Amino acid sequence: MSGFGRTLSNMDTCDVLIVGGGPGGSSCARALQQAGADVIVMDKAVFPRDKVCAGWITPQAVTDLELDLNEYANGRTLQPIRGFRAGVIGHRRDVTTAYDGIVSYGIRRCEFDHYLLGRSRARRHDGEAVATVRRAGTQWIVNERVTANMLVGAGGHFCPVARMLNRDPQHPPLETLESTNTALDTDAPIVAAQEAEFSIDADAAAFAVDGEMPELYFSAELNGYGWCFRKQNYLNIGLGLLDRHACSKATQQFIAYLQERGRVPRHTTWRWRGHAYLLAEPRARRVVDAGVVLIGDAAGLAYPQSGEGIRPAIESGIMAAAAIINARGVYSRDRLAEYEQQLAARFGSSARPRHSILPASLTSALAVGLMRVPAFVRHVVLDRWFLRASEPALVNSRS
Repeated sequence: MSGFGRTLSNMDTCDVLIVGGGPGGSSCARALQQAGADVIVMDKAVFPRDKVCAGWITPQAVTDLELDLNEYANGRTLQPIRGFRAGVIGHRRDVTTAYDGIVSYGIRRCEFDHYLLGRSRARRHDGEAVATVRRAGTQWIVNERVTANMLVGAGGHFCPVARMLNRDPQHPPLETLESTNTALDTDAPIVAAQEAEFSIDADAAAFAVDGEMPELYFSAELNGYGWCFRKQNYLNIGLGLLDRHACSKATQQFIAYLQERGRVPRHTTWRWRGHAYLLAEPRARRVVDAGVVLIGDAAGLAYPQSGEGIRPAIESGIMAAAAIINARGVYSRDRLAEYEQQLAARFGSSARPRHSILPASLTSALAVGLMRVPAFVRHVVLDRWFLRASEPALVNSRS
């Protein structure tokens, strides 16, 4: 394709280097590869990787990915979801919501990410962390061995490209990144999460969770929620909280609640893993500069009410690829600005600080009461906040 330049050097060269091989990075890579670009995906992990995530995708994400579900389900976990059970932690009354058809699919991220990255057909540098990034004219030089005309940060909340792009609030010219210890987003709404995913083949009867009906339990303070999600022969349990210091204790209290309710067996221990992500506040991070864009969690695009990051990562990856293609090799900030504008239009432009995952207009007492009302749970909590049922897939929204 015309417009993509090539760098002549003794290094590994490409048109676009994507740092991070998750759903956003692989979606961006696939779109660019299909347009004729030479793409390298660099990730510190070796795929298939053990990725922390509740792991579910909506039909809109399936459409965005052009995913063949029959092909994907061959040898991989694909759990149809036809309803939800929702409640408030510490309370015994739940609301069960059943739908007429499939409203989402449960996946395992170790399988999902590996499949999407392989399907992208991009060249890969698995198992290579970004140690240094420097600018040489219009070229990016990463780890002193890869050069690229365009750099995409897709490495999650702690993405080194995001650190480079946001290391100084005064936005100085980008030059060099030599350390990955720079703090980011000290005042931004960051969700801390802990979760475990494990096989239940041997003792499936001990877990009273219906695979087609994941369970969601909100904290009484409205600053997070826990989940219990069976995906065929695997169970994923976790909790996300807008108080990173209280997450570990709250997770243990949530597990005790599930055990007391008989949802999971008592006296069972699992390997807990943690991660963090930034809720969608598009002005909280700078996402575009000359020759560089951020996508997905690196751009802070997780949906505020649900914390879902997979669909925003996929859609922002596709949007970034389109902006890069349209720039036709001239990657000035002005030529890439359309991507930033599209992010604001797609994911909102609020920069209000958040202390609750749910809207501030809902007081704790009111929310607990509303969580007992089936119509509110179905039409607001599930349809609007979690499934985002009224929002078409990216490809459909553009037609």
